[in-house]
Amino acid sequence: MMRSQRRANRVIFLAVAAGFVMLAVAAVAVVWTFARSQDYGELVSHTIEVEGAVADLNRLNERIEAARRGFLLEGDLRFLETFEATAADIPLQIERIAGLTADNPSQVDRLARFRQLTQRYLTLLRSSIADKQAGGTGVSGASLLDEEDITIVEELRSISDTMAREERRLLVMREAEANRSVYVSTVVAIAAAILLLIVAVGTIWATRRTLRALTSTGVQLQELNDDLESAVAERTSELQRANAEIQRFAYIVSHDLRSPLVNVMGFTAELNAAIKPLNELIDKAEEVAPEIVTEETKFAVREDLPEAIGFIRTSTEKMDRLINAILRLSREGRRVLAPEAVDMNALVSGIVDSLQHRIDEIGVTVETEPVPTLVSDRLAVEQIVSNLVENAIKYLKRDRPGRITIRGKKANGRVLVEIEDNGRGIDPKDHERIFDLFRRSGSQDQPGEGIGLAHVRALAYRLGGTITCESVLDQGAIFRLSLPMALAPQQGVNT
Repeated sequence: MMRSQRRANRVIFLAVAAGFVMLAVAAVAVVWTFARSQDYGELVSHTIEVEGAVADLNRLNERIEAARRGFLLEGDLRFLETFEATAADIPLQIERIAGLTADNPSQVDRLARFRQLTQRYLTLLRSSIADKQAGGTGVSGASLLDEEDITIVEELRSISDTMAREERRLLVMREAEANRSVYVSTVVAIAAAILLLIVAVGTIWATRRTLRALTSTGVQLQELNDDLESAVAERTSELQRANAEIQRFAYIVSHDLRSPLVNVMGFTAELNAAIKPLNELIDKAEEVAPEIVTEETKFAVREDLPEAIGFIRTSTEKMDRLINAILRLSREGRRVLAPEAVDMNALVSGIVDSLQHRIDEIGVTVETEPVPTLVSDRLAVEQIVSNLVENAIKYLKRDRPGRITIRGKKANGRVLVEIEDNGRGIDPKDHERIFDLFRRSGSQDQPGEGIGLAHVRALAYRLGGTITCESVLDQGAIFRLSLPMALAPQQGVNT
């Protein structure tokens, strides 16, 4: 009997563990889908930008032909000025498209052919203009393109149309991938909810079984000793209230992720508080009537119940941190950015002051150098820098005096902020991995869920910036934040 009870308890314990694991998987799936949606949005914007750039190039080709015709017909130097200005813009536009399509080999090949044809086309146009300037009439070339011109123009248009079709094909493919990712995350969430409901029902069943055993023990103790009657009644009432709380939790957990966690954390504390009185009750029962206290009951109260409560507390605390992080990421993604002049020196000073107690406690030296002022979202910049400084403090090497340096400079119209430390360092193979959600590097001896740096990178991207890491194991690290001098107005609008 006792062996079967223990086996049942282990099954229930594993089921509860599986339920919380699935909850964690569902939360990660939601975050993953959110991140993937942002990535696909950027890819769609990129495709539209490429199409627009190709259209602009076509307009430049049309404008240069119109300017050539105007000069050949009228001889007006203003047409020639337009021709030269457009001829200078065309190579720049081609290079812009080259930069946008550098990751697509087929587009690179097409653009190489487009560049070659454009050079030939410009040579033919300049030749007709030179003929006009040398005294020729140029009238026939003004009204109609010659055969070679027509061939080149047709091929240029064919290439640009092919490039546009390729970008539209990529757009359709990426939208299909986005839909698949949403479907997968939805299936995972539904499966997790169903499993959690099953686990909740099993937990209630196990609790009710334990309560029935305890109630039976209380009745027998009442018959043996009237003095224990009030204590047994009071404890039974408390356990019934706890059971009612568990039933309400089982209903709520199937509808929401957040609310059940709040309930679980609350009644877990109540159950934990009840362990001591239950143990006292068992001890009292063993003294008064040891024959009514079974090994099964003692094992359930002294082993199974504390173990289950400890696991639930650990799991709910972790899930609470994950959900809070998810909500914070979601709110940050929706928040409208508010560009303003940010005194970076004052901002850095405020961050260091807020961490001064921790700095003094571990004996770290923090040096600050001038950082240029920029126009950006103050809250986002403060969150980024504060997170990087806190990480530098957290991961210092304890066997040598800590040193952290914060500095900044202007470079190519941007502000570069560096946070350097002499801590434990990061393996070069993990320099990109540390910016992924729920990914960490090195020894896991510090608290954290692998969310901070992912949040930092997301904020940096929203501000039009980048974040990189330079580090070697045991030789410290340098995190570089690059931001534009002024946040573009359209970047401050939530889309």
